[in-house]
Amino acid sequence: MGPMFGNQRSTGKLTPVSTGLVEGIFVAAENGELPRPVDSVRALAGKGLEGNRYFWADGGAPAGNALTLIATEALAESGLDITAAETRRNVLTSGIDVNALVGKHFRIGALECYGVELCEPCSHLQKLTGKDVLGTLVHRAGLNADILADGEIAVGDAVVVI
Repeated sequence: MGPMFGNQRSTGKLTPVSTGLVEGIFVAAENGELPRPVDSVRALAGKGLEGNRYFWADGGAPAGNALTLIATEALAESGLDITAAETRRNVLTSGIDVNALVGKHFRIGALECYGVELCEPCSHLQKLTGKDVLGTLVHRAGLNADILADGEIAVGDAVVVI
């Protein structure tokens, strides 16, 4: 059995505790390109992640458009052969139920965020991946979040409900 985070049962299912880990960070400069992994990235309140195509330089990021997260466990449970980069989400987590972060303040490392809504799969994502994301990732495709204060996030950072 692999490493366990204090909030995982041996089945790999999540339990309702409030701490996880950043397993990966992904950014894409252009629409349609596969996001590339980075070790860390600067995140700006109301703008998003530097170097990402969804970076609102004017500070006018619509609610929930600054940052996206997806759980490793949700990808595994889906049974879909898809990489974290292919999901087009920015932050891959483990050990925390990102769906439970809707309506909550949380931190990624020292970065303060707010969970706005679930990030459901769409037909555009299905077209980009050529995989049945609409049939397999509904309600497990991640979280749309706001960045509330500038900071940096890095692989290995804790994800903690405030």
